[in-house]
Amino acid sequence: MPQYEYACEEDGEVIVLLRPMREADAPVEDPAGKGRHFTRKHSVFGVAGSSVGQTHVHTGSCCPCGKPQSQCGNG
Repeated sequence: MPQYEYACEEDGEVIVLLRPMREADAPVEDPAGKGRHFTRKHSVFGVAGSSVGQTHVHTGSCCPCGKPQSQCGNG
């Protein structure tokens, strides 16, 4: 089941929920019971793997050099 991140409109708290894709944009009940409103954040797919004790994570937001595109001369 996919994980989705939701941000509170009032205070910015972020929660993560496991939900079916068909419920990704369904309303989220405030887990603290305070009546706050949460909206789904844009999530980026990440892949992790390991080779000889090294772990590499690619989220699609970095240049091949590994730096964020805004901090690199390649992007």
